Amino acid sequence: MSQTQKYMNLVSIRKTMVLITIGGCFGAGSALAVDAGENDHSRDGTVKSRTFNVLKFGAVADDKTDNTAAFSACLRALIEAGGGQMYLPDGVYRGGIVIPPVSKPIPSWITVEISGESEPAPVFGTIGSFPLLNNGTIVKCLSKSGPAVISASSSPNSLYAEFSAVYVVIKNLDVRTYDDPGIGGIDLQYAVQCKLENVFINTGVYNVQASKPTHRSSGLVTPACNNAALTILRNVVVTGYHSGIVVNEHTDGDNIVVASNINGLEFQGAYHASRFGRVGTYRNTHHIAVSGKHGFSIGQMNTEQPGPGQTDAHNNWQTLVSDIDDPKNLGIADINYWVVEGNVGAVEKFTRNGGASIQARRIGSAAPETKKPDE
Repeated sequence: MSQTQKYMNLVSIRKTMVLITIGGCFGAGSALAVDAGENDHSRDGTVKSRTFNVLKFGAVADDKTDNTAAFSACLRALIEAGGGQMYLPDGVYRGGIVIPPVSKPIPSWITVEISGESEPAPVFGTIGSFPLLNNGTIVKCLSKSGPAVISASSSPNSLYAEFSAVYVVIKNLDVRTYDDPGIGGIDLQYAVQCKLENVFINTGVYNVQASKPTHRSSGLVTPACNNAALTILRNVVVTGYHSGIVVNEHTDGDNIVVASNINGLEFQGAYHASRFGRVGTYRNTHHIAVSGKHGFSIGQMNTEQPGPGQTDAHNNWQTLVSDIDDPKNLGIADINYWVVEGNVGAVEKFTRNGGASIQARRIGSAAPETKKPDE
């Protein structure tokens, strides 16, 4: 064999060894990525899974165990990791979820997502009697006092006063209290931002059968920060509370249902306007209540109120008193509405208490109604 041939063979062997080494490195890297993806934390700290399964922190979905401590442990780990998803497989979880304050310094401005395994089936209507089933992911709290089932803590050292620098995302959850609850469903007043999607907040009974709320509990309270606030609501249903949804700063909602509450939507004082697309308002004492100066619009307010023979001594409180309850004339709004009365059909009834600066137009009307409060 010539010297040239020997040299070429040596080069070929070296190339082969280099390729094997590179291939081995890629193989090891792929294995590392797979391992990191399967675990909550990778050992080298370079890759971390941002999904935290509550079962790994001791939660039990048996509708008996108090999972409050397990929820808190899961959230602490999530926040220490700089944010992520708290994942709840299907089942019924007892206990409360309290999101710890997120303050200066880092971690700050992080996302805390609380997500169930499957989308809930919201049960609501205007007649009949239906049981609420235990399908999907349900978080239930039967406490008589204290924070809501899911709540965000105020922050002692935040960028904005007492508001926690956190973006709370809640998806695919059925959140339950009990009939005539002393606590609320979800209270995110002290979060800066939030997004709710496919969330059913209820009192454990079909809304027509709900007792009159005697506590000032709210199904949902949105963030109240007037600087950097953001609230996005999609496919949210709330039944059985004193106030279904307390609307604060920068709220944008669509496909919303509030049923069998004293106040369906309650608009509190806000520097910035809110917008709703389609809102279903059923069997509330007041569909819209205004307790503070607030600008807002509702693209379609679709109302069905109980008609003749559709109430009894237990649920007579769900008979409509007013579509708009704004006695101090604090609301500045545009509303397009449509009203159906049970056993009657579409009607032109629309009742307001105050609301001098709220323009209400029945769908199909030529111009907004501008009636004064005493007319």
